[in-house]
Amino acid sequence: MKKLDRMTPIAVAGAFAAIFVAMIMEGSSPVVLFKPAPIILVFGGTIMAATAGFLRSDVKNIKNVVKQAFGSPEHAPDQDIERLVHLADLARHEGLLALEKAASATDDPFFRKGVELTVDGIDPEEIEEILEGEITALKERHRTGAKFFTDLGGFSPTLGIIGTVIGLISVLGSLSNASDIGPAIGSAFTATLWGVMMANIVWLPIANKLKRSSEIEIRGKRLILDGLLAVQAGNSPRMVQARLQAYLAPKDRAERPRATPVEEAA
Repeated sequence: MKKLDRMTPIAVAGAFAAIFVAMIMEGSSPVVLFKPAPIILVFGGTIMAATAGFLRSDVKNIKNVVKQAFGSPEHAPDQDIERLVHLADLARHEGLLALEKAASATDDPFFRKGVELTVDGIDPEEIEEILEGEITALKERHRTGAKFFTDLGGFSPTLGIIGTVIGLISVLGSLSNASDIGPAIGSAFTATLWGVMMANIVWLPIANKLKRSSEIEIRGKRLILDGLLAVQAGNSPRMVQARLQAYLAPKDRAERPRATPVEEAA
């Protein structure tokens, strides 16, 4: 289960707070924004318009997408590197069949599948093809989730403008009462404000968060794939470690010990 990434809800709340504080400093009140009609139109219309462009099976997965948006990626490259270095040491001293126990011990389905294919003696090209297929499917699922929120960000301002036009039509129909024109126009533009706010503070930032999380997860899968291919090729533990450290930032590589986990245990 993903850990809650507190920075995302805090950042969204901070953006709304900045807008509300600016309104108060300008002599207005945030209370004027909370009118049922524009909120229903912008939220309901935006969600329904975005949903119309997706299949029912896609929409069923939106709950999991939201969890991913407010969670932090579970990928821990340093731990994966240590596991792969350990596998390289096992394979060198005890053979590839010794990795079978390690495969059953991991709770990562991708990692386990890769180790099992390696133990079964599948050709490296076929292993790469199979695991690349898994990565491609994962990328497609992530793309669908991010696109849903990108679409929300695209429809939201448009629905806000529609709400404003509806409000202005109502205003034009009651020009006989001049005292009500100012407040009515202000109320009409509330829909546009909600549409723009939701697009740029909630929907598009969440879409960007999903894309970034996807990049991190896919990078982790490729690290595992490269490591398993190196293990199957018979590379030494030190060689596997050196190869996979390319996935780490330079500062993280410097903090890692030079000795392999096996050498440390000795």
